[in-house]
Amino acid sequence: MNTFLLIMVVIIAGDAILQWIIHRLNINHLKPELASEFQGFYDEEKYRKSQEYTRTTTRFEQFQLLVTTPITLAFLILGGFGWIDGFAREAFSSMIGAGLVFGGILILLSQLMSLPFDIYDTFVIEEKFGFNRTTPKTFIADRIKSLALTFLLGGLLFAGILWFFSEAGPWGWAIGWAAITAFQFIMMLLAPSLLLPLFNKFTPLEDSDLKKAIEHYAQEQKYKLTGIFSIDGSRRSSKANAYVTGLGKLKRIALFDTLIEKHTEKELVGILAHEVGHAKLGHIRKMLINSILVTGVMFYLLSLFLNERGLYDALQVAWSEGGQIPIYAGMIAFSILMSPISRILSIYGNHKSRKHEYEADAFAVKTTGGDPEDMINALKKLSVDNLSNLTPHPLVVWLEYSHPPILKRIAALRQQG
Repeated sequence: MNTFLLIMVVIIAGDAILQWIIHRLNINHLKPELASEFQGFYDEEKYRKSQEYTRTTTRFEQFQLLVTTPITLAFLILGGFGWIDGFAREAFSSMIGAGLVFGGILILLSQLMSLPFDIYDTFVIEEKFGFNRTTPKTFIADRIKSLALTFLLGGLLFAGILWFFSEAGPWGWAIGWAAITAFQFIMMLLAPSLLLPLFNKFTPLEDSDLKKAIEHYAQEQKYKLTGIFSIDGSRRSSKANAYVTGLGKLKRIALFDTLIEKHTEKELVGILAHEVGHAKLGHIRKMLINSILVTGVMFYLLSLFLNERGLYDALQVAWSEGGQIPIYAGMIAFSILMSPISRILSIYGNHKSRKHEYEADAFAVKTTGGDPEDMINALKKLSVDNLSNLTPHPLVVWLEYSHPPILKRIAALRQQG
């Protein structure tokens, strides 16, 4: 067996085994006794429901792993990538054209494989636990819009990267890196006004005490906004959320209508103060710079690997000596080989993110009067409404959590009082 192919098989299977183990640990770590902190927020029946929700969703993820991992391995070992490459080259003689067909087919196959699981998750599991409000029409429309944006925007970006690597010589990776960086900034600018409204209706928050309180807080913090909006999150789920989106003077505050319904004015200001804290403390800038630097390193490493014949042999993709290198296939092989490094970087990124969450919580308390109870109550309500797992296994937190477990966040907030 080709050495690169063997490494890819080990990586894919190893990651699936790791996922299976941490899922099992998470289920076994559920605590039947309700933490005293949540007395009065969870009744006995709803707490049992939250634990059953964690078990159900986790076991479903395990089942998905059992189905998709063998399919992925079989596709790799039996030459699925080579078959798609042959079809793509018959459709287009140019490397970029063939690459777009190759990537497009892989995206479609990935979507088809995940579709049954997405349907079951939305219309069976989320429905069973009272979260789902998505209609089949909305579900289908969301998938069509997502695919259209992927093919349009992703296709343009992918074509550009292929061109840079094939035509720009030894500095192609640097130009591609610059293009990716520019694309990120453009998307951050366009998303609030052009992309996100394709999926949710953004309604300017009506004049109210809540709007005045948010505007007053933003003015106090010298945090410029282009608008405060309510979005129709209830059209898809009863779960609640809030976020700040956009760059510079184009920042927007978005509140799910489900969040507005269930929280007091002070709690909502505290939630938004947390989001403002991420910006004021430089978290967004730091994470963005980190992402840009990591992308640059990955592009440089990719440039070193693209001429390695073994990568293409591993995917059973034809490459004749002196012929045009099918860079698009090399990029797929490289992404598989680099997934352990991506995992390590993700662990580091999650660690930094959890640290930032603590800091943003502290910022919110400090800038809203110094009383942590409103923020604590908001977090408790969100946890109960979303049936969050109060006792995740520490290894799962370390590997996957971008936010600290809720009980640890509350304990840290109490120290602010």
